[in-house]
Amino acid sequence: MARKPAAAGMPSQRQLRAGEIIRHALADILTREDLRDPDLASVIITVGEVRCSPDLRHANVFVTPLGDDTQEGRDKLADALTRAAAFLRGKLGREIDMKFTPQLHFIADKSYDEATHIDRLLSDPRVKRDLES
Repeated sequence: MARKPAAAGMPSQRQLRAGEIIRHALADILTREDLRDPDLASVIITVGEVRCSPDLRHANVFVTPLGDDTQEGRDKLADALTRAAAFLRGKLGREIDMKFTPQLHFIADKSYDEATHIDRLLSDPRVKRDLES
């Protein structure tokens, strides 16, 4: 059976599926485990997305702290998770059934800010007027 190649720059189905498996497993680990880092002790972490490299050996994990909308809070969380990446990778390796456990790279998720900005733009009276006419 012939395979269609993925469009340039677009992730393959395999990458998307692996990303979702890793996202669910990391979310479970972060809610279950008692992380000893003081920056992670009292924070509820949202794992928004996981993007895997084509060889599935690296994963960019987009995270944000629940309730802390500041860029400083997101950066602090990403730094703390980067310090705990080896521990989390070990736990992840026991949870998922993959040939290789990917290296985890934690990135502060800015997509919620972008969505809020777009909502504000769309709720502007001038934009509403243009959309109605």
